[in-house]
Amino acid sequence: MNDIGAPSSPARNPVDTSLAGLFRAMESRADGLSGPEAARRLLRDGPNEARAAGRRGAIAVLPGLFANPLVVILLLAAGVSGFLGDWAGAAIIVAIVLLSVTLNFTLSYRSQQAANRLREEIAPMATVRRDDRWQELPRRELVAGDVIRLSAGNRVPADARLIDARDLHVQQAALTGESAPVEKQPADDAADGADARQLVFLGTSVVAGTATALVYATGRRTAFGDVAETLSERPPQTEFERGLGDFSRLIMHTVVFLLLGVLLVGAVLHRPPLQTLLFALALAVGLTPEFMPMITAVTLARGAVRMARRRVIVKHLAAIEDFGSMTVLLSDKTGTLTSSETAVAATVDPFGEASARTLRLAQLNAAFETGIRSPLDAAILLHATLDTGGYRKLDEIPFDFERRRLCVVLEHGGERLLVVKGAPESVLAACTQYEVGGAVRPLDAAATARCTQSYEAFGEQGLRVLAVAWRNVPAQDRYTVADEAALVLAGFVTFADPLIPGVAESLRALAQDGIAVKILTGDNEKVARHVCAQVGIDVGQLVSGTEIDALGEAALGVLAERSSVFARVSPAQKHRIVLALKARNCVVGFLGDGINDAPSLHAADVGISVADAVDVARDAADIVLRERDLGILHAGVIEGRRAFANVMKYLLMGTSSNFGNMFSMAAGTLFLPFLPMLPTQILLNNFLYDLAQTAIPTDHVDEAQLRRPRRWSVAVIRRFMLGVGPISSLYDFATFYVLLHWLHASEAAFHTGWFIESLATQTLVLFVIRTAGNPLRSRPSLPLAIGVLAALAIGIVLPWTPLAPRLGMTPLPAAFFGFLLAATATYLLLVELAKRRFMDVGERSLQA
Repeated sequence: MNDIGAPSSPARNPVDTSLAGLFRAMESRADGLSGPEAARRLLRDGPNEARAAGRRGAIAVLPGLFANPLVVILLLAAGVSGFLGDWAGAAIIVAIVLLSVTLNFTLSYRSQQAANRLREEIAPMATVRRDDRWQELPRRELVAGDVIRLSAGNRVPADARLIDARDLHVQQAALTGESAPVEKQPADDAADGADARQLVFLGTSVVAGTATALVYATGRRTAFGDVAETLSERPPQTEFERGLGDFSRLIMHTVVFLLLGVLLVGAVLHRPPLQTLLFALALAVGLTPEFMPMITAVTLARGAVRMARRRVIVKHLAAIEDFGSMTVLLSDKTGTLTSSETAVAATVDPFGEASARTLRLAQLNAAFETGIRSPLDAAILLHATLDTGGYRKLDEIPFDFERRRLCVVLEHGGERLLVVKGAPESVLAACTQYEVGGAVRPLDAAATARCTQSYEAFGEQGLRVLAVAWRNVPAQDRYTVADEAALVLAGFVTFADPLIPGVAESLRALAQDGIAVKILTGDNEKVARHVCAQVGIDVGQLVSGTEIDALGEAALGVLAERSSVFARVSPAQKHRIVLALKARNCVVGFLGDGINDAPSLHAADVGISVADAVDVARDAADIVLRERDLGILHAGVIEGRRAFANVMKYLLMGTSSNFGNMFSMAAGTLFLPFLPMLPTQILLNNFLYDLAQTAIPTDHVDEAQLRRPRRWSVAVIRRFMLGVGPISSLYDFATFYVLLHWLHASEAAFHTGWFIESLATQTLVLFVIRTAGNPLRSRPSLPLAIGVLAALAIGIVLPWTPLAPRLGMTPLPAAFFGFLLAATATYLLLVELAKRRFMDVGERSLQA
């Protein structure tokens, strides 16, 4: 375990310091810091962040672009050319590299900044006392000496020493591996590190209770620093990132194969070594989609901005693809199907008759409990005025998902009263008596059956039900779960939670677009069945938490695929369902907002939360909805699919056309008496082509590509590359023949002619491959159309400019352009015919 702090700073070692001494060391007080003093400390100590992720400046981004292996190779090649006297060639290579890096940097950096601004909209907050009042401030603005307030669901924002606490329980598993929550108290403790009861640490979370605390360390100065932050994040690699890695390996293998082939041919044919090497390097660059990181970043960032307009915030750009690929959405019933505008419908005795006594006890429990605050508590307290005068809280046994109940111990008139509320079956199991009409009677089998029938009848009406029980307890220092025994059942509180308007239509729209919604609820089977049936969810095979516990992982996966409703499930069972569906090759989205949803949010392919969720859930999510609305979620999914479709366009277009042209160049070295194209011409051709593709993120996407989930498939890219690429080579060889045997072109004219033909076919084919349908019916975006035509126009005009001699180009006769027109038209037609075959197969493979 890490040491808490350095000996030189008493504030960093609070274990041996009293609370008063720590306040002195921190130069703080119980009312917190002033705004100006906090600003001064923030400037001195830096933001409360373990790592400044996502905040890289321009200077930090540039070295990464120049560290690209292809850029390094090109600059070395330019250096060799200059050393051997070819200053023009060296200057052209350097100019193209600088243009590419500048364009890449400008677009990528702007996209990253846009993504950062979106993430800041949902920046983690902390409740801090500044200027003698409590304020909600970004967590990164905390400084040592701040006084903070903690409550259930909060992520502890920094290392702090408790000032006071009420039934505070903290989950420290990320730091200690200890699964059970730990109770924390403000009293001095001889233990140190995570075992110190008076200390709370960055990276832990509050599961119950409230507290105020004095911050003594922030950011990297915290006890666990980077470890806490790293352990609290989701797994590092998404499916999208894995797909990019597989694609990169495919390109690398192809490049190495062509590179070695060209060098071998050059050696056999005794070509000039330097020229052959530069040609081989240029060939490798031409085949490599070096703008892929930029295109990907811009496309995903643009998708994130579009999603933000639809009230969906993306925390991790790579999660956009997983969002679009989602095939299964797991969610709770409350807030997704029902509005969460909960109201008390009735308070009844154990047999279903109206009871003021039940309401009174339920209100006392809700008023004095300090653990998990739920909409049910708010509804109970709003239902009628409560006078708590004369009652004093002595203890609390927080809610947990195993007991499914919560208990408070109160003192009133010299008596000690234990009041419990919770799930009916859980509370009823702890009761030995029941109360009707002011009389307490034994809870025998007949009475138990009648009580069960009473609350189940409410469930069949779609009402949520809590049971309330009590007993008098003797005086003792502390009360535990063991005291929740021999209770007296007072009755039940029922709640109405109306359906969200239009939720049935949203569910149908998701189903039509290939997303199955499955409900995981803690409510009983009758409530779940009633509500889900109302919105059209299949309740034919409803699964209970008890059934889940009896199944192995494989059997659970099969059952989870077939079933749509799961009732009485615990957080641990939700987590098992997520993993079981992933094992069945489903792309799983999990929508959660509770304290115990974090494990499932981490385990899902895409964790989804809402802006008003507890900190723990929001921190664990990849996607945050500003409103918990399935319609908003659906719109976000469509934007995710649009971003993925545009990335796939770039990869399919770049690999197929690049592969064809580079294969032609490699093959041309076998029978041509000179290089098919000069190295600088290859680089310029590739740059103009890439320039045209920078507008792909703005392109329109066919509606058909948005209707089904789509997933990565390197096999599809490879098949498309090997299927469509040779068509390009076929026309390249035809161009070779026309230039040599029909127009009797010189070496410069040959280079110029093939440069223009290669650029024309390579850029104009974007209009064909960008859509799976008829390109005449699917219009490209205006920026893409302008970019493609401008790149082609530059290529055609270059031979007539003063740059032509430096580039090894010369003007061409009109006859060549007649051939170019015919060749380009027939080439696009052939690619269209081939595309339909390969895209039909590819679409089936890409669909999830």
